[in-house]
Amino acid sequence: MLKWPDYGTVVGAVRAWAAEQATRRPEVLQIGYFGSYARGDWGVGSDVDLVVVVTASEEPFQRRALSWDTSTLPVPAEVLVYTASEWRVKTTNDSRFAKALSDETRWVYSV
Repeated sequence: MLKWPDYGTVVGAVRAWAAEQATRRPEVLQIGYFGSYARGDWGVGSDVDLVVVVTASEEPFQRRALSWDTSTLPVPAEVLVYTASEWRVKTTNDSRFAKALSDETRWVYSV
């Protein structure tokens, strides 16, 4: 029988992970989660979707998440890393994804 971590376990681990990342990476401005854990409709097999806002990055958007180790989290994670200027543009965009990010993100770390 498969036992999946409960909401409190996952969100607690996300908070601890965010605090560690913020300590190690001075460029971090905000870290949050969105998607099924933010909406409360997660279930067995759900991953946690993370968004990180940084001051700046030399890496292209598609490669930024590669340097963020999420192996300490109790469920698989997807990380999206935006610069502050990209985040401002993204959250003012009229796309469905931008609206979901703006409405759903639960911030666990903010400068």
